[in-house]
Amino acid sequence: MLTFAALLLLYFLPTIVAHNKASFVPIFLVNFFLGWTVVGWFAALMWALVEPGPRLPAASYPPVAQPSLASGRFCCGCGAPAPSAWCANCGRRLA
Repeated sequence: MLTFAALLLLYFLPTIVAHNKASFVPIFLVNFFLGWTVVGWFAALMWALVEPGPRLPAASYPPVAQPSLASGRFCCGCGAPAPSAWCANCGRRLA
């Protein structure tokens, strides 16, 4: 029984890796229906590993104090233009 559980976890490894990805359902479907083929299992695993995880919306970052225009630096030193409300490099809201 323990062997069956271990093999089931191994079979659904791509789905486990993709648990918080945007394409979780398609990866699960590929893994479920085509995972028995070696190509389908590796395709689902590569898809789960390559796809980036969820990204926090820029509004959820805490505001960063906007320095003077003379310095030309903002929260991460990217040099976003002064009228911009968001950092062009990291996406954080400028205070």
